[in-house]
Amino acid sequence: MRTASTAGIQRPEHFGPRFDAGVAPGGYAWWYVDAMSADGRHGLTVIALIGSVFSPYYARARRRDPLVDPLEHCALNVALYGDGGHRWTMTERRAADMRREPHALQVGPSALHWDGEGLTIEIDEVTVPVPGRVRGTVRLRPHALFDERHVLDGEGRHRWQPIAPRASVEVELSRPALRWRGDAYFDSNDGDRGLEDDFDDWTWSRTGRGAETVVFYDVRRRDGARTHLALAYDDAGRSRRVAAPPVATLRRTPWGIARPTRGDPGCTPRVLATLEDGPFYARSMIATQLDARPVVAMHESVSLQRFRQAWVRMLLPFKMPRAPARQPLPVPRSPGALP
Repeated sequence: MRTASTAGIQRPEHFGPRFDAGVAPGGYAWWYVDAMSADGRHGLTVIALIGSVFSPYYARARRRDPLVDPLEHCALNVALYGDGGHRWTMTERRAADMRREPHALQVGPSALHWDGEGLTIEIDEVTVPVPGRVRGTVRLRPHALFDERHVLDGEGRHRWQPIAPRASVEVELSRPALRWRGDAYFDSNDGDRGLEDDFDDWTWSRTGRGAETVVFYDVRRRDGARTHLALAYDDAGRSRRVAAPPVATLRRTPWGIARPTRGDPGCTPRVLATLEDGPFYARSMIATQLDARPVVAMHESVSLQRFRQAWVRMLLPFKMPRAPARQPLPVPRSPGALP
């Protein structure tokens, strides 16, 4: 692990995302960014997915053929929160609609480009369920880079990599017209099978604690075993395991999804805002307490038990449309990305 310097991020060549890494048949890879504006008025989440893990189309294809090509099920999920309303995009696309290189990934008209010191995301997507546009650029600059990977299951089939737990972000959108700066987080997950094949549920959260970002990952596997991760990352490129505080319970979502979290003994965490509320997934901003200090955390809770139910998958196409076959792939607008 290396630190940021005035000349930029100093790192070995393998640090940062690799968009051309192999993805197992029937498996997945995703790259996740969340960000909040400095004034707290705006929020953003971007997830680039190969083998879209929550896609009803991919789940159906895997039931027919467990070794289906994940490149046939890709998407760029964008969610905007705060002033100006909530916008959501997640159009699934096929292999013919994407290109990938070691440091660049294009999915339909949108693209991600890693230049060694930061990530640029060019977004051009259509919202659902009400059609509209999300178009513009997100630029993320890590404070430090990490190459560690953590196994989330007993067999090593599912991995998590915290690429840049602390980062600065600039958001410039023309549709809707938004421009702001703030703090961000960047990680990646990959796996060799569907999440629902090996997990019943998980919760994840990240928060700032002084000069560090603290991540809690709690996973319950289908065999009943559990994985707990409690890690802290600083701007000098150091990571360390920390003692996980006790589990505390937040109120359930309107869909009935449990939202356990962690906090100091005796504290009472609360939900500040439910950013995403679905039949199997919730993303929330929460207030809790760590080391006797109040903190605000990004929190997600996933029920794979719920996702496995047929009625849930019937609802998902309303939020995850699939593009027609073989749309022409436009030339990326981002200079240097996939030339």
